[in-house]
Amino acid sequence: MAAQIALPKTEFRVENAPTYNQTNPIRWVVSHLARYKLLLAAFFVGMTVTNIFNAAIPRQIGAAFGVVAGETTADAASATDPYYAIALITLTLVGLAVGRFFCDALASFSMEVVAKRLERDGRDELYLNLLGKSQTFHNQQRVGDIMARAANDVRFVNEMMMPGFSLLYDSMMAIFMPILFIAFIDLRLLLAPLTFCFFYYFAVRLYMRQLEPVSEQVRARFGGMNATLNEAVTGIEVVKAASQDKQELGKFLRDARQYRDAFVKEGEVQARYLPTLLIGIAIAGGFLQAVYLYNLGEISISDLIAFMGLMWVLRWPAFSSFFTFYLVQMGLAGAGRILELLQTETELDENAAGHVAPMRGELVFENVSFRHFDSGRDLLHNISFTARPGETIAIVGQTGSGKTTLTKLVNRTYDVNDGQITIDGRDIRDWNMHSLRSQISIIEQDIFLFSRSVAENIAFGLGQQVSREDIIRAAKEAQAHQFIMNFKDGYDTIVGERGVTLSGGQRQRIAIARALLTDPRILILDDATSAVDSATEDEIQKAIKRILEGRTTLLITHRLSQIRRADRVLLIRQGEIVAQGTHHELMATSELYQRIFARYDI
Repeated sequence: MAAQIALPKTEFRVENAPTYNQTNPIRWVVSHLARYKLLLAAFFVGMTVTNIFNAAIPRQIGAAFGVVAGETTADAASATDPYYAIALITLTLVGLAVGRFFCDALASFSMEVVAKRLERDGRDELYLNLLGKSQTFHNQQRVGDIMARAANDVRFVNEMMMPGFSLLYDSMMAIFMPILFIAFIDLRLLLAPLTFCFFYYFAVRLYMRQLEPVSEQVRARFGGMNATLNEAVTGIEVVKAASQDKQELGKFLRDARQYRDAFVKEGEVQARYLPTLLIGIAIAGGFLQAVYLYNLGEISISDLIAFMGLMWVLRWPAFSSFFTFYLVQMGLAGAGRILELLQTETELDENAAGHVAPMRGELVFENVSFRHFDSGRDLLHNISFTARPGETIAIVGQTGSGKTTLTKLVNRTYDVNDGQITIDGRDIRDWNMHSLRSQISIIEQDIFLFSRSVAENIAFGLGQQVSREDIIRAAKEAQAHQFIMNFKDGYDTIVGERGVTLSGGQRQRIAIARALLTDPRILILDDATSAVDSATEDEIQKAIKRILEGRTTLLITHRLSQIRRADRVLLIRQGEIVAQGTHHELMATSELYQRIFARYDI
């Protein structure tokens, strides 16, 4: 049985990415949480009961003090035997503590699972959404900033739920339950806790209002710093070659200072946090009122002790909200940055319900024009030509004339602004995106290889298991087998990120092998053999010619050996086709074509 290369299985396709119509981060988060109703119900029940037990404990402690002080009790046995009463209260306290432990464990476990799943879902949806964005969108983004959103901002959404929201709800119940128990003692004792709650609400509201813009600034500064770092590391070879180490260091230090300054502002806001002061005043005021009522004989010593225990419980929400609201605000800031990416409009239509069929390879450009949305002029203007199945069309022109841009329209890396492109008589925008792109292979001059094995890089274009024999056959046809076998681990050799451990020619031959393995109906070669020596190039061209019979090929090149084999040549100047025909026809009729080839060493 042939050895198999197991490729990653994807549960969702890019065209199945959801549409994001939430208007704010809270709605986006809630839309995710709605999937986990049972876990959320377990959390709410567990946390509510936990706080009931928390509030019941001071009441029992107060009752114990009442027994010791000799206050009468409702239980006749307890009145005659205080030891029995103390034992009963002790057992009750133990039961409350054990029950609180299990309920708190249930609530914490449920919310931990919800938080982790929310992080997973958010990261999956962001990744899926990014894969569905157009190339125009990605051209405008800084990779480091996207990485910061996908890693750190999503993690803050997790922490917003656990411990953030978990502590927030715990704090709410830690306010409500003690007040409820105080009301059962004496309604007059509600004066201090309700006054605290009144000022606590406005203090927290002011705190959140001041913290929100600072939190957003912290996340934005982090994204900018991360983007600068990513660019410097990615382009380290250029930085070193241009001796710009100090300049890049200066940029990073500037971004790091801005990130630090944002954190300092955040610290200044947190330093003005008032609830910790308010709870101290409330406890002191409540104690004075309770002692006054006790001296009047309005409440018992057990009521006094229970009341102070319940007031002490209110310290928890006063202190925890300092940390809780920070986590919630940072999580909302992170969710906002994620939602900003998800909602960014892209002109690319995945067309999940579009046309699906095997291609014959007839490619027609009809009066096609293209411009970037922020550009005032056409990069391509009124392009028209037809490539019949099996034809090879060579595209030539001076640098910047629009050759590569033209080929990127075929698989909808970019979408046309005017005119239309059809494949087999169907507008490419009517095709299902997966069906369209899976039958088109592009080999560019700048080859991107993943930090994986050579075999996995060759098999990358297929979403199914591929036999090792097929991989080897494609590598041999691309003249890559010999140098691959010279590696210590052969086809299992891990190449560096972007294939930096390989030479330019080796990267291109692996890319050609990848394209040959996918068996495309349309093949686009963008100066793909520029880094290959002439002898190897001849063998590659023979392999391509042999395996691509009956397939359409667009060939961007200035090598005469390749152009002569083309069925037709398109000459492009400043985004327009100024001449087309065979090589010999253009050499005889086009002065510009003659100048181009007089300029290049071919």
